[in-house]
Amino acid sequence: MHKPEGFAALVVLCALAATRGVNGGEALRMQVSPAVARAPAVLTVRVSIEAAADNRRLHVIAESPDFYRRSEIQVDGASAPPLNVFEFRDLPAGLYQVTGELVGVNGPRATISRLAKVEPSFGR
Repeated sequence: MHKPEGFAALVVLCALAATRGVNGGEALRMQVSPAVARAPAVLTVRVSIEAAADNRRLHVIAESPDFYRRSEIQVDGASAPPLNVFEFRDLPAGLYQVTGELVGVNGPRATISRLAKVEPSFGR
């Protein structure tokens, strides 16, 4: 099984990246699992958001060179649940950038990205 050069380094860098909100606090945290799967894959994305009165929407995007899927939910300000779980099903093979974006009253508050790899199914 051959992995693109730099894939492991990118995974480590993305895992270590901290996303800061406008006020310097950690507004958004995200975990994507599994990091490597076989097609057709199911990726589970867990997004934690910092409570804030101006939180309005949460976008999560799974994107590869050949595939794009987006999910969006409304966030009810400071009373929104701190954890949101998204599932992206039937993903074909590819290297995916999974991005979460927390949007407030005045636009984006925080953005975070992680990588996941979907390997071709056996026999392909």
